[in-house]
Amino acid sequence: MKKAAVIMGSDSDLPVMSKAFTVLEDYGIPFEAHVYSAHRTPLEAASFAENAKANGFGVIIAGAGMAAALAGVLAAHTTLPVIGVPLKSAVLEGTDALLATVMMPSGIPVATVAIDGAKNAAYLAAEILALGDEELAEKIAADRKAQKETVLKKDAALQEKLAGK
Repeated sequence: MKKAAVIMGSDSDLPVMSKAFTVLEDYGIPFEAHVYSAHRTPLEAASFAENAKANGFGVIIAGAGMAAALAGVLAAHTTLPVIGVPLKSAVLEGTDALLATVMMPSGIPVATVAIDGAKNAAYLAAEILALGDEELAEKIAADRKAQKETVLKKDAALQEKLAGK
């Protein structure tokens, strides 16, 4: 199975980005996590992305706040799918990071999830990796079925409660 990379612009992003670790671990997806800044360590970020495919990665998750150039820098240096996680900041509540992450030029796409959406980034990474891994695809399908059953049980409980009134 190919690995996932979780790259964050700062170690202060870890509380949000670690939510991706949990999802990847639950699906048994091997991953590495690193701190690379698009502005403070641009050469290291570019080198990581340029070598990611050869190093066994199949997808990159990149989380950054404010100017949030990290996902775009990584995407510019690889043809692997890059999923951007715009992170909430004190100034504009993450809107700045969302716009910076989603507004990529044609030909250098970054899939973008919600502000602080590291969990969904990991789910999307799993779906991408599952395109070439039937066992992983089955795990995802089973998870979706369990989610459906949970919602239907909640609906049934609500209907029972309402019928008793």
